[in-house]
Amino acid sequence: MNYVLLVNKNKKVKDDFSKKFKFILCKNIRDEDIYVEEKSFAAYQNLRNYLKSINIDIGIDTAYRSFEEQEQVIKTYLEKYGEDYTKNYVAEVSTSEHHTGLAIDISVKENDKYLSEKEELEKDYLFSEIHKVLHNFGFILRYGKEKEAITKYSYEPWHIRYVGVIPATIMYQNNLSLEEYLDNFSGVLVVNKNSGVTSRNVVNKISNILGIKKIGHTGTLDPLASGVLILTIGKATKLGELLTSLEKEYITTIKQGVMTDTLDVTGNIIDEKEVVDFDYDKLLRSFEKTYLQEVPKYSAVKVNGKKLYEYARENISVDIPSKMVTIKKLELLDKNEFKVKCLVSKGTYIRSLIRDMGASINSYFIMSSLVRTKQGDFSIDESYTIDDILNNDFKILSIDEVLSNYKTIVVEDELLKKINNGVKIKNIYNSDLVLFKDKNNKIIALYKEDNGYLKMFKYLK
Repeated sequence: MNYVLLVNKNKKVKDDFSKKFKFILCKNIRDEDIYVEEKSFAAYQNLRNYLKSINIDIGIDTAYRSFEEQEQVIKTYLEKYGEDYTKNYVAEVSTSEHHTGLAIDISVKENDKYLSEKEELEKDYLFSEIHKVLHNFGFILRYGKEKEAITKYSYEPWHIRYVGVIPATIMYQNNLSLEEYLDNFSGVLVVNKNSGVTSRNVVNKISNILGIKKIGHTGTLDPLASGVLILTIGKATKLGELLTSLEKEYITTIKQGVMTDTLDVTGNIIDEKEVVDFDYDKLLRSFEKTYLQEVPKYSAVKVNGKKLYEYARENISVDIPSKMVTIKKLELLDKNEFKVKCLVSKGTYIRSLIRDMGASINSYFIMSSLVRTKQGDFSIDESYTIDDILNNDFKILSIDEVLSNYKTIVVEDELLKKINNGVKIKNIYNSDLVLFKDKNNKIIALYKEDNGYLKMFKYLK
């Protein structure tokens, strides 16, 4: 279930939306029966227990509301506080987070008495310690200070919203409202993919953890393979082409004497040959070159709009494409296991390389295992497993950090206007790629060399 869902004045919920969640019946500060979504309530109890340990006592004022209950709240506020106050603090029916059960209005107890909303606004200091720790329990302050123009509601120190610990932590550390997080949060996450899952599985998993849909990956890893898989989030998906083009390093083990339809140990055996003796170093040196490599028929390369593996599974014959690749370095790590470190260019299939090495000595080689250890400057030593991420032990690199090695120019006035409009400019910077920022150090665009000029490569504002 996605707990990072957006509900606001423009994003309405349906009357039966709450049926997607499981609710807990509990009592509020007036001893009335109320409902709270199950995970949100468990997180609230942990928050309340922690706050008690530092001598702050809170209770639930309100949580889930039906459409009818929201109508009654609006009526009560209009009668008690008037139209202006109600407009700033109370959502219209179908636009309230309280319809989900994920939002909780808390109240602080002082001198054995729960404060009213107006008293809480006057004594905002009571909430300062609460706001500092909300993210540790999966909550955000939904309507924060200086966020009114974005959330369209006035500051409400009591209104907390459950989104999960990881999204809440990111929002707290970056001072983001929920709207800003879903619309603008961007970065690069280096994952250490496990063998046995697809790259798409990893993307979907991270998307569910972060609650963000706009996530891509740069350079597919086969299900058999493990290691570095670079995920791009939000605006960083525009960097996919740039990151995919980086050279890659792999460690692979090779099985001799057998050929399969997939060119690896997961496939069906189609032929066998006697294992032959050969000079390992000589063979590896002979493949440190640029050559035309035929891609595996079990791959995601498209022919006539259809992926090759789809043709293969349907046993349909099709012309297999080839591409120029560069094998920069091959290093024998273990002769007994036939383990090899490979440094290769973009687009190289290690399965095809292994097949081609075997064919060059009239033998059969297939891939037994594969680990991507590097992609450009991104190393497996600095990557995170899914378990690391679930335990909130990871870092998402900002676009700024990812592009820190590129020549950076700060621009203002007329040049800034040209870059914002994507105008081609004279390349006076002696660089193939130039990152432009404004005077506030915010990234605008990445420009690329084009016959003595720089043209827009990626607009990142």
